[in-house]
Amino acid sequence: MAVEMLSYIERKSPIHQLTGVTKLLCFILWSTAAMLTYDTRILAFLFVLGIYIFILSKVKVKEVSFILIFILIFLLLNNIAIYLFSPQEGVAIYESNTVLFELFGRYNLTLEQIFYQVNITLKYLTVIPVALLFIVTTNPSEFAASMNKMGISYRISYSVALALRYIPDVQRDFRNIAQSQQARGLDMSSNEKWPKRIKNAATIIIPLILSSLEKIDTISHAMELRGFGKNKKRTWYSLRPFKKSDYLTIIAFILLFILTILITFYDGSRFYNPFI
Repeated sequence: MAVEMLSYIERKSPIHQLTGVTKLLCFILWSTAAMLTYDTRILAFLFVLGIYIFILSKVKVKEVSFILIFILIFLLLNNIAIYLFSPQEGVAIYESNTVLFELFGRYNLTLEQIFYQVNITLKYLTVIPVALLFIVTTNPSEFAASMNKMGISYRISYSVALALRYIPDVQRDFRNIAQSQQARGLDMSSNEKWPKRIKNAATIIIPLILSSLEKIDTISHAMELRGFGKNKKRTWYSLRPFKKSDYLTIIAFILLFILTILITFYDGSRFYNPFI
């Protein structure tokens, strides 16, 4: 059976044993630190640490390979767009101009621009493993309970949990509809050319939308019949109490965040400049 992307993957690992609140707080601290800093040394350290945490979770790369490939393609397009629209951004930031290749106009390839875009790439590569782990190692119901425990309305929390649970359902419906269409002679395999495959895949969209709307209607009716949203508070079956490992993990991430900020802004700039 195919593994749905961005769905909860159950494993026995130290990451899975942490509560949803802990993982949410750690993810916020981690992503904030990665967004604020442009220090290559810090980003490289966070990237290596993120890979280690990913390995520690026992989640296999092939289980998230599709979304990884999608993100890497987006990252490539993002880097191309940065160079096309701002090819001298690195020169302006690092106040240096080391030309490697003379192209045309302002589109000279400089070492400063390469270094700047390497930092941008490291930012994405730093956040991606932890973001994926947060999604695939946190049970949606527990995540909703965690959000509510942090003060977020349980209506919003439950909506987020439903959205996360719905992702695998949409993928499952897509596969079922695709198999039904293929049984009727619609070829979407590698035997067909890309334009034909895209056209055939488009015929799945309408049945998928109708199926999704039907499920949404069923869920909303079921929630309304059970009086969802009547009371201001609710209890959660999936809420787990904090353990020693949760406290230690949060403390470690807070210290890591503070250290990152101190190193980043010690000279008044977010950018590490090796060209001085």
